[in-house]
Amino acid sequence: MKILFATDGSKQSNAAINAFEKFALKDGDEIRVINVVDIAFPVGLDIYGGYLPDTTELEKTAKEGAARLVNETAEHIKQHFNDIDIFLTTDVLFGSPESRIVETADEFKPDLVVVGSHGYSSWERLLLGSVSGAVVHHAPCSVLVIRTPKE
Repeated sequence: MKILFATDGSKQSNAAINAFEKFALKDGDEIRVINVVDIAFPVGLDIYGGYLPDTTELEKTAKEGAARLVNETAEHIKQHFNDIDIFLTTDVLFGSPESRIVETADEFKPDLVVVGSHGYSSWERLLLGSVSGAVVHHAPCSVLVIRTPKE
């Protein structure tokens, strides 16, 4: 089985990591852990000065944090399956999370995409959008959306 797991480090993503305990994986199964860094800055263009902000340092910091996140996530998943030989890879991507997850699924050809759900209300979804909803509707394979248990 090939699984694409998209994480953002939230408690919803952590619930999805814990859901892996229930998976019946076997030797040779493959999991790719990804994080999509969405650096969307408002354009700060001064009509007189022509200022464009330098985002190099912000991108570098975001990439380092995302790399740390996917590596920690992969290690956490490995702990659940230390008795079998699964193939784990990690990747940090830049862009729109919903688009990049679907594009990666198109390229990787997983059997399953796993994402966490933030559980937004209908108004929050309208304002913020739903990454998991977009992935469900556009991924080329089945999508498992893990909700965080109510506290």
